[in-house]
Amino acid sequence: RFCLPFMLASLPAMAAGEEITPALQDSWGDFWLFRFFVNAAGYASIVVPGFLLIQYFKRRNYLETGRGICFPVIKSCVFGSEVKSVHQDDGSLPPRAEPTESSTARQVLKLLFCAAGLQASYLTWGVLQERVMTRTYGATDTDPGEKFKDSQFLVFMNRILAFTVAGLYCALTKQPRHGAPMYKYSFASLSNILSSWCQYEALKYISFPTQVLAKASKVIPVMMMGKLVSRKSYEYWEYLTAALISVGVSMFLLSSAPNRTVSTVTTFSGIVLLAGYIIFDSFTSNWQDALFTYKMSPVQMMFGVNVFSCLFTVGSLLEQGALLESLHFMARHSEFTAHAMLLSVCSACGQLFIFYTINQFGAAVFTIIMTLRQAFAILLSCLIYGHTVTVVGGLGIAVVFMALFLRVYARSRMKKRSKKLPPGETPVQKV
Repeated sequence: RFCLPFMLASLPAMAAGEEITPALQDSWGDFWLFRFFVNAAGYASIVVPGFLLIQYFKRRNYLETGRGICFPVIKSCVFGSEVKSVHQDDGSLPPRAEPTESSTARQVLKLLFCAAGLQASYLTWGVLQERVMTRTYGATDTDPGEKFKDSQFLVFMNRILAFTVAGLYCALTKQPRHGAPMYKYSFASLSNILSSWCQYEALKYISFPTQVLAKASKVIPVMMMGKLVSRKSYEYWEYLTAALISVGVSMFLLSSAPNRTVSTVTTFSGIVLLAGYIIFDSFTSNWQDALFTYKMSPVQMMFGVNVFSCLFTVGSLLEQGALLESLHFMARHSEFTAHAMLLSVCSACGQLFIFYTINQFGAAVFTIIMTLRQAFAILLSCLIYGHTVTVVGGLGIAVVFMALFLRVYARSRMKKRSKKLPPGETPVQKV
């Protein structure tokens, strides 16, 4: 009975032609594939009963027959108001603030504030993410220390703070009347949890620069998901930039450094986890895009998704007994507690900066800032954690970011052209 787990645990290392990494040496129970199925089983224990209840209320025609104190809650969760906006733009984003009476200096200060907030939030988040997942805590001269292994707990920490921040924001500010059935957020929530889990888990097997480049290349599966889920069509320049990104990422991944250590080796497990992250994240963005046909603000979307994220993660953690184990780890290592809390704060603040930046300056400016952030993140990770990048790998990084900036430029040109189109014509949809 021990042969099958051992073979499963050794598959990634054999496929990559490398020795088993320390993350797989502890026990087969720590192998990522086993943990993935255990987590998925925990989510299924909540999703399946919820699905059966939804089908039950719909078959009973509960809107006409239901009464009592639970009726408003069930109506909101299962049916909603079912009133969609005529145009997706009506509910997807609030109208961008126009700088009517603001001076140029004021706008520059706002832009610098947004850029600094986004860079500080996500650069700190990236550095801490790599620190938590790849380094030990409590190491001394005689004790090597221990690593934190439960990625799901970090996802839970991020989501509980994001849920709190979004809830307070919705309570203190005026929001559109909510009409979407609450259960529809659960699909984006589940894929968002799994993408975040894959993102954290992948750092046990690959370097942070590799992960950043993989995130930059997710535009390709997003386009594929857009065709499958939303039946979107794309311009020639979108296919061109997607191809350039693929070439750049391939150059980086296939380049070999002479002094690579185990921590910077790209393993088969890391590639699979990155693929999982990209697939789940692509589904999340497309499903949220479809949900915005209901009239809602981005903060309402953030609140709805994180409600289910907290429910799924805390339920799975309690079923596995991992919640208490992670809390005990926090009690043993105060440094980890500070890192986990700061990680959550950066994640929540970063989301608020995203909404504010898009509202003030539009999606193009936001994309440029975040593209620069990815480049800075690679540089910062190499400086702090000593990752090596070859000349070919550096050229690959340059190709990727050149394609990203080309994409932003082409999209802005297309938007200017679409404003000049005759009233009857509509431009091709973009991602």
